[in-house]
Amino acid sequence: MEINLWIAVFVSFVTVLLVTPLVMKFAVKIGATDKPNSRKVHTKLMPRLGGLAIFIGVAVGYVISGLYNEHIYSITLGGILIVLIGVLDDKYELSAKVKLGGQILVAALIVQSGLTIDFITIPFVDRIDVGWLSIPLTIFWIVGITNSINLIDGLDGLAAGVSSICIATIAFMAAMNGNFLIFTIAVIVLASTLGFLFYNFHPAKIFMGDTGSLFLGYIISILSLLGLYKSVTLFSFVVPIIILGVPVFDTTFAIIRRIVNKKPISAPDKSHLHHRIMALGFSHRSTVLIIYALGIIFSACGIFFSQATLWGSIFIVIGLLLVLSLIAEIIGLVSEKHKPFLNVYKKFGGRNN
Repeated sequence: MEINLWIAVFVSFVTVLLVTPLVMKFAVKIGATDKPNSRKVHTKLMPRLGGLAIFIGVAVGYVISGLYNEHIYSITLGGILIVLIGVLDDKYELSAKVKLGGQILVAALIVQSGLTIDFITIPFVDRIDVGWLSIPLTIFWIVGITNSINLIDGLDGLAAGVSSICIATIAFMAAMNGNFLIFTIAVIVLASTLGFLFYNFHPAKIFMGDTGSLFLGYIISILSLLGLYKSVTLFSFVVPIIILGVPVFDTTFAIIRRIVNKKPISAPDKSHLHHRIMALGFSHRSTVLIIYALGIIFSACGIFFSQATLWGSIFIVIGLLLVLSLIAEIIGLVSEKHKPFLNVYKKFGGRNN
């Protein structure tokens, strides 16, 4: 491995350690702060905009590692634009429609560069060309993953830690497959995010804000998209979804919860995964560590899935879906009353008794 890469990784990490205190002061000075309310866990005014420190660390690593020679201009521009959207939101609290519009424009930029999924190979069937659907499919992929990271950013160190686990897994799989570009981007972003965690883990001194969560979500979506570029099998499509299990799980059940409770999908609430775990009596720090552990389990399943046989892959997916459904019902992720699996179990269990 080139020495320049490891120098870039080290410098990115140190840069974030040195820059974050300056970003904290800058955030307070311009009023990019997070005020406590009934839906939030923190109880005092907190500077956000921490994602700017992560971005600066990544930018330094980008230059030192020579990534600018890889002709990833659209990806680079998209990252700059997504950070700009995040900075504006952290300062002015943009509406959901404006943020979504900006994300779609960034995703369209990536599509325009040619980074799309053109066809899917289904086992025992054949290759299916998705045609014009490659455009909305790719846009949906980028926007969906970007927002899934944003939605789990509710506790100190949660989004940064979960993102780090996802990125580390992507880096590991890229190394196994000899994909140097994905590996390089991943380890630089990982180093920058871990540097930020020194200030963001409970008790946090600064929040990453939308600047950080949108940027990390965007990077993860791009890394997974690069791994799926052009031709993918149906099952390889599932691998990044499994790796992103925590944010995908939380986002999916947030949508189900709002549909079941007849609320707008964009409506905020205090029933996300971390809220429900804390409601069971776990501390702030313990809740974050539990979700980290869940993220590591997902990542391990993603790695096993990528190496498994067809039937092994099917078994892993079915097993995960059943376990996740039970977890969601046990902690009341949809509602206290919506527990179909547990109700069926009680019904038949009662008969057996």
